[in-house]
Amino acid sequence: MNPFTPVYHLQPGKVRAEFFRLLPISLFVVAFGAAFGLAASQAGLSPLQSILMSTTVFAGASQFAALDMWGTQVSVLPLVAVVFAINSRHLLMGASLYPMLRELPVGQRYGILLVLTDANWAVAAQDYQNGRRNLEVILGGGLVLWLAWLLGSLLGVYFGGLLQDPQALGLDMVLGCFLLAMALGGKKSPRVLVAWSVAALASMAAYWWLPPNTHVVIGALAGGVVGYFWLEGSKQP
Repeated sequence: MNPFTPVYHLQPGKVRAEFFRLLPISLFVVAFGAAFGLAASQAGLSPLQSILMSTTVFAGASQFAALDMWGTQVSVLPLVAVVFAINSRHLLMGASLYPMLRELPVGQRYGILLVLTDANWAVAAQDYQNGRRNLEVILGGGLVLWLAWLLGSLLGVYFGGLLQDPQALGLDMVLGCFLLAMALGGKKSPRVLVAWSVAALASMAAYWWLPPNTHVVIGALAGGVVGYFWLEGSKQP
């Protein structure tokens, strides 16, 4: 970091406010954490192993994928490859946040990325698009989602029989609807619509014809290329 670059200081009061801002969505995370806790118990993990996985990994889809491979004759490398593929979108999410994060001290910069999720990334990206740098939502929102995931995992381990099928309640649609609302709340123009459409079409094509979980990265890259060369290019004099 350039010593003359101003350092961004996280505001504790704002972190607390963003914690409560994402509290409603965290309630649904509890339900899915409970589903993971139940699945982990059924897969043969001890309560301690289940909670440690949720504490250190904090990646729902990856944890479920790991459970699918648990107990089979699968070496560590294929398991790592699957988890990396599922979470590869974080490479793009982290890169998109660099303009916001570069004025943070290195320790804080990588520290808050430990609690980066789709939800708090979407809110931070929308706020930045609207001219407001909001790193506190990454930290505060990430903490409440992490705690909700831990609480849900704990409940699932010990009381999972009460929530056999969270999808029957439609809870699996909540995060998708939340992210869609964030997208619709951003800038509105025909060019932005084209970028989103290209991303959606590329993602669907990859979902049908490419290896599993690559559709997330393919869609993001396709939309990003359109956004960079067309949207940013349109701003040049």
